[in-house]
Amino acid sequence: MFDLNIVLVEPEIPQNTGNIARTCAATGAKLHLVEPMGFHVDDKKLKRAGLDYWYLLDITYYESLADFFEKHQGENFYYFSTKAPRRHTDVSYPERVFLVFGKETAGLPEELLHNNPETTVRIPMISEARSLNLSNAAAIGVYEVLRQWGFPQLQDHGNLRNYSW
Repeated sequence: MFDLNIVLVEPEIPQNTGNIARTCAATGAKLHLVEPMGFHVDDKKLKRAGLDYWYLLDITYYESLADFFEKHQGENFYYFSTKAPRRHTDVSYPERVFLVFGKETAGLPEELLHNNPETTVRIPMISEARSLNLSNAAAIGVYEVLRQWGFPQLQDHGNLRNYSW
């Protein structure tokens, strides 16, 4: 059974976290938020970005990165970073995976990245660009994993209102 988890380490911008929460809700991914965060979870901007999908969300909070790792020992972690040695599309994601993203202003701790070179991945971009928006990066990561898995349990076609296909 497939199990996709998105981890935000010390997110700072409520709109980004709200957008990522909406992506998680729409794809069935679980969201893990690691404190400290730059906002409160009752922030209006956070709620607005997530729209009315909060009831679809499976969300867990952690006091620190150490707390998160203590509760998820032995899991498959993939760390997304602009400093990574390989592309996010160059790895095969296992059936249970945690995609880990750092805070908007600093990313993930370099020691964590250095200690995990085989599972630290990068989304390609031009050299002049510093980084992608966090919510965009998370969506790219989520959909690459889902693509590799064949989009399990997701509706992959739509219907027109006034016409039929």
